[in-house]
Amino acid sequence: MTASITLSATPDRLPIGALLALAMTGFICIVTETLPAGLLPLISEGLAISPSMAGQMVTAYALGSVVAVIPMTIATRGWRRRNVLMLTIVGFLIFNSITALSSHYGVTLVARFFAGVAAGLAWSLLAGYARRMVAPEQQGKALALAMVGTPIALSLGVPLGTWLGGLVG
Repeated sequence: MTASITLSATPDRLPIGALLALAMTGFICIVTETLPAGLLPLISEGLAISPSMAGQMVTAYALGSVVAVIPMTIATRGWRRRNVLMLTIVGFLIFNSITALSSHYGVTLVARFFAGVAAGLAWSLLAGYARRMVAPEQQGKALALAMVGTPIALSLGVPLGTWLGGLVG
């Protein structure tokens, strides 16, 4: 079992840095999941596959998230939440790097699946972790701040990533 701790020194002060780190994790999850949709022509050209096959990269990520979230959450329930969150971030780094560097469709698809596994585990942590960081009367604000990465990813991250992907190729 993991202990529930409050990281806030005072009930009226939010741990902004820690909550923004959670928001950045959510941002990475969403951008990683949805960015390929904006880059389908470039991906299909680069991997010499059809755009519909390139679109399966989004499916592989989503499948990794949905298949792994419950078993991975159960498997890590006795671990410190911070360590699990760091593991998900390292997973994003590794599997997104493999995706970016791979020129083989199969390798890319497997890397996307495992990036999705990391995302599923991250999503299982974010809300609970944000709530445990603060006093009960601050939990709503903490949760709102921790989740702000999602709308930012959808409104700015994906369009910016698509634009940069078009520039870099």
